Amino acid sequence: FVTSPVGLKYGKCRVVFGSGHFSEGPPALPISLKVLVKMANIDEDFYSRQLYVLGHEAMHRMGTANVLIAGIRGLGVEIAKNVILSGVKSVTVQDEGVTLWTDLSSQFFLNESSIGQNRAQASLRHLSALNPHVQLSSHTGPLDQDLLMQFQVVVLTDSSLDDQKRFGDFCHSKGIKFIVADTKGLCGQLFCDFGEAFEVLDQDGEAPESALIQKISQGNPGVVVCSDDQRHGFQDGSRVIFSEVQGMTELNSLGPVEIKERGSYSFSIGDTSTFSKYERGGIVTEVKQPCTIHFKALSETLTLDPELLITNDFGKIDRHKTLHLAFQALHEFVKNQQRLPRPHSQADADIILDTVKELNKEVKLERLDEAAVKQFSFTAQGELAPVNAFIGGLAAQEVIKACSRKFTPLKQWFYFDSLECLPEEDIHVEDGLFALNGTRYDGQIAVFGSKFQEKLGRQKYFLVGAGAIGCELLKNFALIGLGAGEEGHVTVTDMDYIERSNLNRQFLFRSHDIGKPKSEVAARAVKAMNPEMNITAHQNRLASESEQVYDYHFFSGLDGAAAALDNVEARAYLDSRCVEHKKPMLEGGTLGSKGHTLVVVPHLTESYGPAKSSSKKEIPLCTLKNFPHRIEHTLQWARDQFEGLYKHTPENVMMYLRDNNFMSRTLGRGDVEALQIFSEVWGSLVDLSSGGSRPRNWEDCVHWARLKWETLFNNDIRQLLYCFPPMSHGLPFWSGTKRCPHPLTFNPGNVTHMDYIVAAANLYGQTYGISGSTDRAMIRGLLDRVPVPQFTPQSLTIPVTDEEMEESESDEQGTNSSVGMSCVGLPFSSSLLDNDSNFHMDYITAASNLRAENYDIPAVDRHESKRIAGRIIPAIATTTAAVSGLMCLELYKLLQGHQSITSYRTAFVNLAVMYFVMSLPSRAKPFTVSCICTMVYLRYTRVESLDAVYPSCEAVEH
Repeated sequence: FVTSPVGLKYGKCRVVFGSGHFSEGPPALPISLKVLVKMANIDEDFYSRQLYVLGHEAMHRMGTANVLIAGIRGLGVEIAKNVILSGVKSVTVQDEGVTLWTDLSSQFFLNESSIGQNRAQASLRHLSALNPHVQLSSHTGPLDQDLLMQFQVVVLTDSSLDDQKRFGDFCHSKGIKFIVADTKGLCGQLFCDFGEAFEVLDQDGEAPESALIQKISQGNPGVVVCSDDQRHGFQDGSRVIFSEVQGMTELNSLGPVEIKERGSYSFSIGDTSTFSKYERGGIVTEVKQPCTIHFKALSETLTLDPELLITNDFGKIDRHKTLHLAFQALHEFVKNQQRLPRPHSQADADIILDTVKELNKEVKLERLDEAAVKQFSFTAQGELAPVNAFIGGLAAQEVIKACSRKFTPLKQWFYFDSLECLPEEDIHVEDGLFALNGTRYDGQIAVFGSKFQEKLGRQKYFLVGAGAIGCELLKNFALIGLGAGEEGHVTVTDMDYIERSNLNRQFLFRSHDIGKPKSEVAARAVKAMNPEMNITAHQNRLASESEQVYDYHFFSGLDGAAAALDNVEARAYLDSRCVEHKKPMLEGGTLGSKGHTLVVVPHLTESYGPAKSSSKKEIPLCTLKNFPHRIEHTLQWARDQFEGLYKHTPENVMMYLRDNNFMSRTLGRGDVEALQIFSEVWGSLVDLSSGGSRPRNWEDCVHWARLKWETLFNNDIRQLLYCFPPMSHGLPFWSGTKRCPHPLTFNPGNVTHMDYIVAAANLYGQTYGISGSTDRAMIRGLLDRVPVPQFTPQSLTIPVTDEEMEESESDEQGTNSSVGMSCVGLPFSSSLLDNDSNFHMDYITAASNLRAENYDIPAVDRHESKRIAGRIIPAIATTTAAVSGLMCLELYKLLQGHQSITSYRTAFVNLAVMYFVMSLPSRAKPFTVSCICTMVYLRYTRVESLDAVYPSCEAVEH
């Protein structure tokens, strides 16, 4: 990448790329320097977490797209919010209608003062505040073809079927990406048409797989065996390239080769019988292939085509086919009656059902769900925030796909319903139960009735976490009126403070909120949305130390809890408290485009359960110290270096100076560890000129950094090669996962070499209160005066396995810092790494990439280094919105008091590939209680109460 346009004319010069591979496909044409500069100018602080989902190239393509969103009721504003946060070039919101009371049930940027105002204009100020990088405008006139021609993507919501067909045909003919989204009560639909031939550059957004080669056979086909430290991850039909193969070098010059999977650690390729014999080494890397998807216009897809309808709920396999006809029948009803069907009107439902039956004469469904059609009609006048959140998240994700050409688009219809939210028993329609009386909850009362609304207002709920999912849940809570009655209340706790990287997906926060507590700002924001909301904000971590706040009386007074947390341990702890007090819990999480939801119902469904150990395989210590072969290894090593140099040693020095018991406590840790700590403390207190490492001035800091560079990237590697020559006793020691390293020679003209010196010297100066500098010319002058001692290798025994390392731990004292560095580090704070002025990430990136160069491991840029080193979870607003919607639909069921497990859903979604699995939750596991008699209790029976009756009881889970 061009990092500086020195010597090139901005916007005039065009460049081409040489050899290399692009994760999202090579550009079709040479890229202008202006484009490269634009890509470099993406606001990485603002889009931080989203960039890890989409990547820079996709974000750049989005930055050129103009999007029209027609209809700004609850669904339209949800889509607009998510699209604006994603970072397209411009968004125009169109709506001819004025704000009604029913809009307030789900349109979170409208309030009582907006009644009678145009919805698009009334929402514009709030939408504009979401993202300063996106141009916003409103259009209050009708849609026409001239207007549509100004946009690359057009989204219709709350539209008639005639408009959908008319504008859909026009957009299809003009190559404009066309999306229809609609919700009616507890049901929703989504349609996509991206044209005759839409090229997808990256179908799933996953990082290309790579593996180290252990063996390649000569044959037809040739069989490639990969190292057994990690499954290769390739699939049948994947295309791969080879590099660094020794012996069978013909593979290194081949283009992408199609493979056939043979197992988790092997696959076959083409004929290798005429190739040279394989010797050792090599890396195989997946090359992602673009694909072309063909779409039909909406008018061509109204007849039922099962290939164009996605199944999503395995509890109701054919429901989506019925809904395809039901939505068409509803459009016919509205066209004839000029209104939606009345809430729970049997007469209106019969008319719609008759129309569905007529449509079915042509398509001939085997199973027409007549009950679902009637429930659809009963609730069609409803406006529900959770349904809009879910469909709005999906629709916005399709807009992102259309703009970025990343991820697989919906092809072409998606239907969703949550009709199981209705009462399990038939509703007795009483006078006035579903009457709309001009309140902000009218859209919800049309579905559930006024008594259910009153019950929502009385709820007392505990929300743990006010981050991305927490903000979305609070928005939904405010819109549905949870805890908004006289007896109701919502308590939210979050100990974090707002950072700039939060603004891209935690939509309740603005730039002026940076540095403020998340829970307090979020509580104020939703209170503004719904002034009736009763909410209290805390800044407590939910853990054992806060049990004096969240005690027995607190949990006993709750109706339920919701987990909007970013770690398993905290979820498990909240789950344990809910189990103890027999309270239901809603749980959800996201990872980029993936999301999941879980509902825990006392005595009915399985709980979240205790925290399980990480599924990720831990990196062996010997790999980190001496045998890295992935960039993850070098980044972990760099983190350990950082913590050892700039955290652990300074902490030990401060304890030595302030703690009278430091000496005795350190001696109690064993001779080897105590000697190492005392040596580090002594060095930190003695001047550099006297043999220690304490700097007197800035020049000493540069001196120290230069010698540290030489130790880590030259001397340590030479020592390792001295102990393990490339050929030992005629056999290659460096094979398989052991990549043979080479020492580096310091070059002040090398950017990465100087990056390390600048970061290391400044961090060292900060440790001792010495002001540093980033003036590289001045630093190079200081480097010229640094004497670098000659290195002489020593006869050492270096462990090759973790077992050998443990056995010879006492012998490691006195070896170089790479061999003796502790690999146990404290977790990094993402906020620490988000600060670009503190040199933390500069050091880790430079140190990691230099070590990667030692071992011929491909380096990664600062942005990717930050993700891996900071263990940052990729996040995007669309997935968060969808997950929060699903969680709140489960909340409806809890409040209905559903006792049938078939009413509830556990969801796993991947919006990147439109993958949905909605299934029944697992049943609660029983406990056997053995005592004088044998009894069986569910998971939620409190064993403490049994102890009072049977003190000798033993509870055994089975």
